[in-house]
Amino acid sequence: MIKLKVDGMTCDHCVKAVSQALSKVAGVEKVVEVRLDNGEATLEGRPDEAQLIAAVSEEGYQALVIQ
Repeated sequence: MIKLKVDGMTCDHCVKAVSQALSKVAGVEKVVEVRLDNGEATLEGRPDEAQLIAAVSEEGYQALVIQ
């Protein structure tokens, strides 16, 4: 399980954009959830952490792997 802190999400559209971006990263098996209330995304798989951060960044948000 990988957890990201995602800054900049303000609405459900943001949650959907982040979820879709993360799901396209090689090695991501499943995006478990992206939560607006705490700004966290949880996913399963063995993706490259730098690719996760880059995918979120391309959508206009900032991310940091926290777990």
